[in-house]
Amino acid sequence: MYITIEEAKKHLNIDDSFTDDDAYIGALIKVAEDSVSQHLDIALDDLVVDGVLPSAISHSILLMVGNLYANREPTAYSQVLKVPYTLEYLLGLYKHYFLP
Repeated sequence: MYITIEEAKKHLNIDDSFTDDDAYIGALIKVAEDSVSQHLDIALDDLVVDGVLPSAISHSILLMVGNLYANREPTAYSQVLKVPYTLEYLLGLYKHYFLP
């Protein structure tokens, strides 16, 4: 995992002393990292420089973890507005497009 549970908990505003959701957060990190890699069509290992992912990729993973943690069901009953310049924008900076 490129994102630690501690980093994710800080992003989620969860106190370090609360450990009940650690396994769940760890699973969300794995899902988010896999999803980002699949979306970019690039292995995350190929993006690592000096042992660190680019900050836009790391933040995209954290955004996805936050979204999955806050929205545990596929439906919402409130008005949803897309926040510009977030996940798709950050991932678009690294998207690997195939040319025929």
